[in-house]
Amino acid sequence: MDRTETTGHIPDGDAYARDLANLRSRDFAYLDADGHTYLDHTGAGLPPASLVRGSAARITGGVFGNPHSASPASRASGSLLAQARRAVLRHFRADPDEYAVIFTPNATGALRLVGEAYPFTRRSRLVMSLDNHNSVNGLREYARSGGASTVYVPVAGPGLRVDERRLRSALPARGGAGGRSTRGGERGRGLLAYPAQSNFTGVQHPLTWIAAAQARDYHVLLDAAAFVPANTLDLSRYHPDFTVVSWYKVFGHPTGVGSLIARREALARLRRPWFSGGTIYAAGAQAQWHVLADDEAAFEDGTVNFLAIPDVTAGLEWIDGIGMDRVHAHVNALTAQLLSGLRALRHSDGSPLARVYGPWDLVARGGTVALNLLGADGRVIDERVVTRDSAARGISLRTGCFCNPGAGEAAFAVSPRRLRSAARRRLRSMEEYLELLHLPSAGAVRVSLGLSSQPRDIVTFLTFVRETYRDRTPGVSGLETRGGC
Repeated sequence: MDRTETTGHIPDGDAYARDLANLRSRDFAYLDADGHTYLDHTGAGLPPASLVRGSAARITGGVFGNPHSASPASRASGSLLAQARRAVLRHFRADPDEYAVIFTPNATGALRLVGEAYPFTRRSRLVMSLDNHNSVNGLREYARSGGASTVYVPVAGPGLRVDERRLRSALPARGGAGGRSTRGGERGRGLLAYPAQSNFTGVQHPLTWIAAAQARDYHVLLDAAAFVPANTLDLSRYHPDFTVVSWYKVFGHPTGVGSLIARREALARLRRPWFSGGTIYAAGAQAQWHVLADDEAAFEDGTVNFLAIPDVTAGLEWIDGIGMDRVHAHVNALTAQLLSGLRALRHSDGSPLARVYGPWDLVARGGTVALNLLGADGRVIDERVVTRDSAARGISLRTGCFCNPGAGEAAFAVSPRRLRSAARRRLRSMEEYLELLHLPSAGAVRVSLGLSSQPRDIVTFLTFVRETYRDRTPGVSGLETRGGC
């Protein structure tokens, strides 16, 4: 075993790892002070203490007002908002002549902006990978209301990767099924929406799909929320029409701020179904007319979070100062340690203690690992029991299906026939639902790593699993405790 798997120490000579260990002691000391092991970075990043202190100093050291005015306080806010837009474009290497940055409450808010305004028609289609967050799945309701069809591309194999052959079939070439190429080279046959990284399995789906879909006259919406905390997204190399992120997943602070980074030509194709304060140049009540703003403001409803958005600038300076390449290498090394440790977990008879959903290697995968723990008889230990037991040990992880039902259905091999049958039934409990789908558990356990993670966190988790579940059987010694999830 690697030294870190048994001791949690940093290998001698690894300067980068030592730097990040020092960062943990400076900016995330509250974790160790509370004896807390945090393993839910896909759910939320942790706030660095220095960013929080800097935010408080900025807010209390100046006067900032609603930016929809020309007062000194408003101009101060407007200047910081403009800085934040430039910082986002710079971080993603995006040309400001090509891309615009719209601030939203979160990635879900950015997705809603696209869904409600995208020109879905009966001649267009929405293509999605089965592996998608529910906030992306929700786009199909907008597609349905516009008369467009929705096509899911399945995932396949033990790695739960998208079947690229099926993806190509879902995006027919020009002149094929699904409509004709639009005039002037404009894309308009539909929308491909997929995650750069799965929030369930950690699989990283190819960014080369972007240009391939665009060549077939499709716009592309890239859900980058789980990808950008530990990976570089270069928008000078890849050019999705719409990219959504939530900043608290990258550097923990602030919450309640996300971004839609949109190509200006794609943004011009959107048709908003309403207007609001902040999105217009002018409006009349009695004459019932309005003129939408012709820039990012047309999509920023009401007053943006002008006190928090400047923290995005500070957060990007902080993460860029560390270096995304270093963050990526750090998370990769920890993921390798975790996967190796899970593979080594065995009951006394040699049977595995863990079943991992998704890749066992580091090829095109991130620091999100979904698994179920297995009893000595091979049966799945209910993940709600794991929630209870891990919480008692001061470990924060995630259990369930992580708002990604498609990946869960594929991981647990649930057939479409059974799902349709369940949808027709009025189910009275989770237990009835599990029984109908022939599932032993309501979901999986997700362990996800990030910048503040250290090797000792993984050692703590693996030790917890070994000490709590090795050679034990579900239903014995309180392992099988049903409850809501």
